[in-house]
Amino acid sequence: MTVAPVNIGIEEKARAEIAEGLSRLLADTYTLYLKTHNFHWNVTGPMFNTLHLMFEEQYNELSLATDTIAERIRTLGYPAPGTYRQYAAMTSIPETEGVPEATEMIRLLVEGQEAVVRTARTLLPLTDEVHDEPTADLLTQRMQVHEKTAWMLRSLLA
Repeated sequence: MTVAPVNIGIEEKARAEIAEGLSRLLADTYTLYLKTHNFHWNVTGPMFNTLHLMFEEQYNELSLATDTIAERIRTLGYPAPGTYRQYAAMTSIPETEGVPEATEMIRLLVEGQEAVVRTARTLLPLTDEVHDEPTADLLTQRMQVHEKTAWMLRSLLA
C-alpha cells in the first residue's frame, strides 16, 4: 500500500516525535482504561454502587479517548500502536496484581489519572514549538479531563 506524503506544515522529524509521544499517551490511556474496567468489574464494599457506576463512566470516556489519540497519530502519518505488548512497553502506569480493596482502587486510579496528565504535559513544548495546534488542543483537553477525574477520585479519599 502506497501512502501519500503528509504535508501539513510540520516537518517529518517533528511529526515522528509527536507521534511517538502520542503513542505513549495512547499506551497510558489504554492501560488506565483496562485498569478502570477491571476495577468496575471487581469493586466490592459499602461504596459498590457509587464506584461501579463511576468507574463505568470513566472507562467509557477512556475508550473514546483512545480512538481520538490513535486517529491523531494516523493524521500525522504514523501507525498507531494497538497491542498489549506495545502498550506494556510504553506505558508509565503499572499493572495491578490481584483485586485491591475499594479505597486502594481509588488511590491507584488517582495515580493513573495523574500519570496520563504528566505524559500529555511532556508533549506540549514540542507541539508549541512546531505550531501543532490540533495536537496541543487534544493534549489540553485530555489533561483537563484527567485532572478533574483525579480530583473527583481524590475527594473520595478525604
